[in-house]
Amino acid sequence: MTHLLNLLAAIALLVWGTQLVRTGILRVYGVSLRNILAQSVSNRFTATMSGIGVTALVQSSTATALIVSSFVGQGMMSLPSALAVMLGADVGTSLIAVLFSRDLSWLSPLFIFIGVVLYISRQASYAGRIGRIIIGLGLMLLALRLVTESAAVLTQAPAVKALLGSLSSDPFLEITVGCVLSVLSYSSLALVLLTAALTSTGVVPIDVALGLVLGANLGSGLLAVLTTLNTNVETRQVPLGNLVFKVIGIAAVAPFVGLWLREMRPWLNDSATLVVLFHLSFNVVVALIFIGLTELVARWVEQWLPKIDKSTVAGRQRHLDASALATPSLAISCAVRESMHQADVVEAMLRGVLGVIKNNDTQLAQDLQKMDDTVDELYSDIKYYLTKISREALSEEEGRRWTDIVSFTINMEQIGDIIERVLADIESKKIKPGREFSEAGMAEITDLHARLVDNLRLGMSVFLNGNVRDARKLLEEKTRFRDLEREYAATHLARLAINTLQSMETSSLHLDLISELKRINSHICSIAYPILDSAGALAPNRLREPLIETVSAVSADPALPPESELPRS
Repeated sequence: MTHLLNLLAAIALLVWGTQLVRTGILRVYGVSLRNILAQSVSNRFTATMSGIGVTALVQSSTATALIVSSFVGQGMMSLPSALAVMLGADVGTSLIAVLFSRDLSWLSPLFIFIGVVLYISRQASYAGRIGRIIIGLGLMLLALRLVTESAAVLTQAPAVKALLGSLSSDPFLEITVGCVLSVLSYSSLALVLLTAALTSTGVVPIDVALGLVLGANLGSGLLAVLTTLNTNVETRQVPLGNLVFKVIGIAAVAPFVGLWLREMRPWLNDSATLVVLFHLSFNVVVALIFIGLTELVARWVEQWLPKIDKSTVAGRQRHLDASALATPSLAISCAVRESMHQADVVEAMLRGVLGVIKNNDTQLAQDLQKMDDTVDELYSDIKYYLTKISREALSEEEGRRWTDIVSFTINMEQIGDIIERVLADIESKKIKPGREFSEAGMAEITDLHARLVDNLRLGMSVFLNGNVRDARKLLEEKTRFRDLEREYAATHLARLAINTLQSMETSSLHLDLISELKRINSHICSIAYPILDSAGALAPNRLREPLIETVSAVSADPALPPESELPRS
């Protein structure tokens, strides 16, 4: 039993060391690696080479798949180029397996010592992060040596010898087991290295080991698909295409595993080397075959996972017309309309909050939280659309409007995030424990909520029309709302002083809720600042008091344009 525990501990250490190296390299060099991948899409061959290099550093084709998938999801890389990167990524992780299969155990103490010294002495610095990577490398080398030693002892047990003697090769079972273990360990590299180590000690027969290697490759492709299940369609297409490569490759290679083994065994006596070279050979062959078929596989994937029609969002007509980009003023109008669409979704979320509080409606809470995904999607789309508008072609007023749209959509996106967080708090702190606000507390929340909805509608009007008087009113509401928040917090504490049971049970949620409502109101009121600033109605630190006289004079002077046509952004 002790030897079995030692083997399991060594396997766990190998998986943990692999995780340390992967996460450490992504933290230190993540931005640089992303830039390398983004700049390598000129042709499929450079894309494949960048995949080899990046994955050799990260030591995880799954991590590379997630990076490349995000590029495709953001429109920064085409699907065929991303699939070419993934072909190189699989070759890169195979090369690392060949390197680590060598006897480098003598480096393990040195790596661990240097890594720990760097990490402890300079933990928050660049050197400390490099130390974390070195520790991971040392643990991987140590784990491989421990796996070999533990397995060698374990194979001497009579029961284990009898079990190994009864094993026969079943390719389908081996591929299935390898796939499952690869997904569970979150690392095909760790499984391939483990298989090589166990094969060298005789625990796993060589023909079984090659089947496990094929399963590890299938598992790495399946893992990326599972990891991206909840992302957009464009992001999910890359892992699916890579999985197609692996499935076809395994189906083509599996019948010839025995032939490969017979041809290579006379040249290589070391079983571990046979395992890692088979892993490398498989991925090189798949890369060579499919490098010219990436566009074909991309078309298959796009048929299986068609992109969502971007002419509508959440069932409503989309206003971001690409053909309008040639006319910047028209494109600005399109962006404004889409921004109002985003604000409409936020208003629906905000209105629904009160229903969740009053009726303890968990289904409504979940539906409203999902609406935040629409808000985030609209924000990303509007921002990306605005970046395509030529700033040089915009007039000064259109340039201000461009900036205001960005500011407005950021505020709406942040309001959506706050509402989502508020709904989660209501579910966990009120609905699930079965608590209720006191009558006075509910009245306060209802009052603040009603004011907030009114302010949001006023803010949308200010953004759309640029009315100076409405902008002033909106800014004044910020002070009123802040005073009410303080007043209601004080009255809540007074209820706590007289031991009102309902107030005591919901105290934390009540105070957090009115504080979050105040934050939402601050985001809404910030819409007024650009309008007032353009009208010259803001002092450096506060609202100018004589603004109303200025507005009256502007309205009364027939030589000046009406108030609604005052400069705005």
